[in-house]
Amino acid sequence: MTKAVLFDVDGTLIDTVDLHAKAWVEALQHFGIRSTFEDMRLQIGKGGDQVLLGLLPPAELERKGEEIQEFRSDLFKRKYLPEARAFPAVRELFERIRASGQRIVLASSGKADDVARYKEVAGIADLIDAATSSDDAERSKPFPDIFEAALKQLPGLNPSDAVVVGDTPYDAEAARTAGMKTVGVLCGGFAEDALRSAGCVAVYRDPEDLLQNYERSLLAA
Repeated sequence: MTKAVLFDVDGTLIDTVDLHAKAWVEALQHFGIRSTFEDMRLQIGKGGDQVLLGLLPPAELERKGEEIQEFRSDLFKRKYLPEARAFPAVRELFERIRASGQRIVLASSGKADDVARYKEVAGIADLIDAATSSDDAERSKPFPDIFEAALKQLPGLNPSDAVVVGDTPYDAEAARTAGMKTVGVLCGGFAEDALRSAGCVAVYRDPEDLLQNYERSLLAA
């Protein structure tokens, strides 16, 4: 029986994938690193450490990685975060989950203040039991740390008691390693085949589609 639902945030609940990709391209350009919007969009869902791992040689990553991530984070907050909007029916989906007696945790690899802002944007602060951020995990997705940290917020629950909802293959990979099943959503931009190949047991268009099919979904099982 599903006792808790762990939600990724960016691209799953909040329409920020394009915004994050633009911020990464602009930040990398500031440091003289070439990238394209299309390439960076495919990286969104990983933590900044994992994004840079594929872009910089180890020595340069050690020397500049933290500075680049801080610059990108500040740029995103200042220029792009004000544009963030929730996908349709996020609050209604959360209300349906809570009405079923299940618990909700936001399992984000984003910065804590970004997550706090997203709660306001989606109007869900009063419906969640807990939330994680990059401060709660040593390694970001696709490593399982963030989902393991999220489950620890719910004492007494096992991985088999929880279902993850996410929009990227990195969510599914991390959840699988943590022993949890994943329901995918397409609103983050990844194809259904990519999500299923990574381990998603079902895929929906967006939170609204998941709500409309709630009774037949893994969340209600």
